[in-house]
Amino acid sequence: MDPKRELTSVDLAALVGEFGTYEGAKVDKAYLYGDDLLRLKMRDFDRGRVELLIEVGEVKRAHTVAPERVPDAPGRPPQFAMMLRNRLSGADFAGVEQFEFDRILEFVFERDDGTTRIIVELFGQGNIAVTDGEYEVIDCLETVRLKSRTVVPGSRYEFPDSRTNPLSVSREAFDREMEDSDTDVVRTLATQLNMGGLYAEEICTRAGVEKALDIEEATEEDYRRVYEAIERLALDVRNANFDPRLYREPIEEDGENEEADEPGDGPVVDATPFPLEEHENAGLTAESADSFLAALDDYFFELELEEEEEPDPTEQRPDFEEEIAKHERIIEQQQGAIEGFEQQAEAQRENAELLYAEYGLVDDILSTVQEARAQDRPWDEIEQRFEEGKERGIEAAEAVVDVDGTDGIVTVELDGEEIDLDAGQGVEQNADRLYTEAKRIEEKKEGALAAIEDTREDLEDAKRRRDEWEATDETADGDEDEEEETNWLELASIPIRENEPWYDRFRWFHTSDGYLVIGGRNADQNEELVKKYLEPGDTVLHTQAHGGPVTVLKATDPSEASSSDIELPESSVEEAAQFAVSYSSVWKDGRYAGDVYAVDSDQVTKTPESGEYLEKGGFAIRGDRTYYRDTPVGAAVGIQCEPYTRVIGGPPSAIEGQAETLIELEPGRYAQADAAKRLYRRFREEFADESFVRKIASPDRIQHFMPPGGSRIAEE
Repeated sequence: MDPKRELTSVDLAALVGEFGTYEGAKVDKAYLYGDDLLRLKMRDFDRGRVELLIEVGEVKRAHTVAPERVPDAPGRPPQFAMMLRNRLSGADFAGVEQFEFDRILEFVFERDDGTTRIIVELFGQGNIAVTDGEYEVIDCLETVRLKSRTVVPGSRYEFPDSRTNPLSVSREAFDREMEDSDTDVVRTLATQLNMGGLYAEEICTRAGVEKALDIEEATEEDYRRVYEAIERLALDVRNANFDPRLYREPIEEDGENEEADEPGDGPVVDATPFPLEEHENAGLTAESADSFLAALDDYFFELELEEEEEPDPTEQRPDFEEEIAKHERIIEQQQGAIEGFEQQAEAQRENAELLYAEYGLVDDILSTVQEARAQDRPWDEIEQRFEEGKERGIEAAEAVVDVDGTDGIVTVELDGEEIDLDAGQGVEQNADRLYTEAKRIEEKKEGALAAIEDTREDLEDAKRRRDEWEATDETADGDEDEEEETNWLELASIPIRENEPWYDRFRWFHTSDGYLVIGGRNADQNEELVKKYLEPGDTVLHTQAHGGPVTVLKATDPSEASSSDIELPESSVEEAAQFAVSYSSVWKDGRYAGDVYAVDSDQVTKTPESGEYLEKGGFAIRGDRTYYRDTPVGAAVGIQCEPYTRVIGGPPSAIEGQAETLIELEPGRYAQADAAKRLYRRFREEFADESFVRKIASPDRIQHFMPPGGSRIAEE
């Protein structure tokens, strides 16, 4: 049995009650690991330190953990964590709710200056959205732009469409859902009633109903037993009648699990709020727990330990074909949605034009209704009046299809199309409403177009990884006599060797010849570089375009004696020139090349000519300049494993020889933060030790090395 990696809707319903015991706890700090693991450190009056972990990646969970089990704090908190600290420091935990029966939890925190809601989506790709008390999104780990919902900073958070809640469904609604099905009982419970696979099977077992029983053959007695089993489960959840269990695979009698200390010490496969007959029938061994939260803490802690001990997953070929087919199916669905939006928008515009084409007729209908309502005539009488007009052959009356007094809507048929009219408005206002609706649909189409581009990139990424795997497989039987080098990508555990050099707060890279290049991030740093770090022998580069960093190609380290005798290699100067143009407004403007000039350090001065003025971060040049015309932009972000483990970035030709793996970028439409997340996910896929990437290469750290403005991953 595969171990559980995601919490079920029943799990979340059970967790809500247990989380309630922590209401009133105060938040100390927030931490973000990678782009999918959030940790909230809190203090409870009765229990002391409380650690809450929320993970929305491949593992999806939300529970408290023992303090000794929390991961070490990241060295540098990313912006998302800093935002949470600013909003939550000293806030009271006010409670948590489950959205209907969906896999969504809403954590609420109160402070004198306002309410903060952390909405955790534990389904699909997972997400965490931070909103204010009115559900306006402050920030989110993933932006969502679908035809059904949008989750982006600055917008109102939109929950997914409502689904049937099996824990509160009436008997009549239950019968309708079952009768509308065309499959067997267990699949109907899992999908139509949203029970999920495990609990659908558990309900059938508890009810004594055959899982594979076809709905058409199910009797009223079968329905009764199943519904009563659901009611009993719902009652246990509502009354917090829990008896948590931690389930393990049984120990094999042939001695395969020789390291097990005692029976029941096999690998964990599930943690549940109460005993499940399905697990007992499967022969799983069960252990009791003091609470469901404690059971989940033990479960996920052991699961992580077991997965760290598993053989290198790169030995097994991933199912690239299934992943590719999945993306292709999604693209087909998205294309259908886009076509649907186009048709809907066109239909709305055509209806608006029909109103103007039949202006007189429509105006007669609306005027008739408005005059009658002004005389307080009831809607039934207005409808009867149109019916009488039809009998007399009045054209306006014959065009009326329906009169809905509840919403004040009159439906007319024009040229074979039925159009709803707001009876309280005129022809122009009704036409404007239709045009506005067409525009709104067009905006949804734009969101769908952006989504399909993302999916297409994911498809190409899957194909690229498949091709790389096959190419590696073909060359695996190479020359065994060659000296083996460490394959960092395949190591199950990579030791961390940190180093924060003095220049880390600037933009920086080492050229392929080993020379340091540093650049300012803003006017203050530009000023500091010229005044403090510019030494004889250094070369200074700058773009002709406004808004570029002061770029210094260092001849020596500040700790060394300066030397003006060093001749810097031309290859290093060219890489520094590419760095200067790539981290300037040239990239930000979406251009692919720009002019750069280079001068010696003694040609740079902060003293302006008489009558001139230098802005902060500016400098004056004396003497001739060496120009590098049409220097192409180029940037790459990579992960270095030796001599230090860290993110590096700069011109691809320089980074290529220093990084274990790198990703090249080019100007594009993705915002810097969104592009950084894409790179982070790509790096995690390349390393067998995903925790290594999480520790040293968070999206925030990757963003530190990216050019300003929009980017995209360069084509292979």
